[in-house]
Amino acid sequence: MENQSGVGEFLLRGFPDTEELRIVHITTFLVIYLVALTENLIIITVILHSHQLHSPMYFFLANLSFQDLGSISVTVPKSLLNSLMNTETISYSGCLCQVFFFVFFVMSHLFLLVVMAYDRYVAICNPLHYEIAMNKKVCVQMATNAWMGGLFYSALYTGNLFTMEFCSRVINQFFCDIPQLLQISCSDSYFTKFWTLIFGSCLGFIQFAVIAFSYVQIFREVFRIPSSQGKQKALSTCLPHLIVICLFAVSGTLAYFSPTSTTSSALYPFISMFYCVVPPLLNPLVYSMRNKELKMAFWKQILNICPNSLCKNHSWFQLF
Repeated sequence: MENQSGVGEFLLRGFPDTEELRIVHITTFLVIYLVALTENLIIITVILHSHQLHSPMYFFLANLSFQDLGSISVTVPKSLLNSLMNTETISYSGCLCQVFFFVFFVMSHLFLLVVMAYDRYVAICNPLHYEIAMNKKVCVQMATNAWMGGLFYSALYTGNLFTMEFCSRVINQFFCDIPQLLQISCSDSYFTKFWTLIFGSCLGFIQFAVIAFSYVQIFREVFRIPSSQGKQKALSTCLPHLIVICLFAVSGTLAYFSPTSTTSSALYPFISMFYCVVPPLLNPLVYSMRNKELKMAFWKQILNICPNSLCKNHSWFQLF
């Protein structure tokens, strides 16, 4: 990868480098990463091995968990490694790779949220046509398009960085993030920055407009359901998805649209944690807390793994 910027490496100065805070950083990020890794791997494993979960909703949920695994694995391990080795460096090529894969997973995540909103719309508003509209071939195509959309946008976004020159090596962030790289760019790239922002904003607006339209129709249909039990069941499949979307949108907006002139550089890492670290940690909890099918499938897998004699000796296993 040819370096056109004259910068061989960057310095990631996201957190204060005192010994006490470095230990807190290592401990916190390690716990968060291991928990997020475990949660998402459990969801993927349970969905793959449970035939009762082989439906469009859980197929998309498995893809979402894989994207969460990818996005947090691109940023957190490198930050942990730097802290453990008491260094701040990341190579130019490593920085661009980090940008590419992070944008790829995040944008694929956003495209998939749109697909999941459409899936819930069809399931609730057109239940008689659901099996036809969301057959296996269509679901695979929609998931593939979400991944390809993220790949295209990531390549387009990262490609702009190759044309930039940087006046500084210092990035006030714990990973290579687009806003911080644009801030230290000294090339005359106003048009590039403006075009990238406009394109990203329009794409995000269209995606959230589709999601909003889907949920307006969904809630209109839900409130027409006569039984309270039916309403509760419909809402239980939609509210977790809506919570994930809101978390993703709010955190991303804070990170990418906060004015750099008024936002303290010390706040950048903490703001970015809400769209980089927190969603992969919370998404599995949000989706599984009120999902009885997923919890039952999980405990069924545990009971299959657990020796019969051991399980029988623990009466609380029999509650599930």
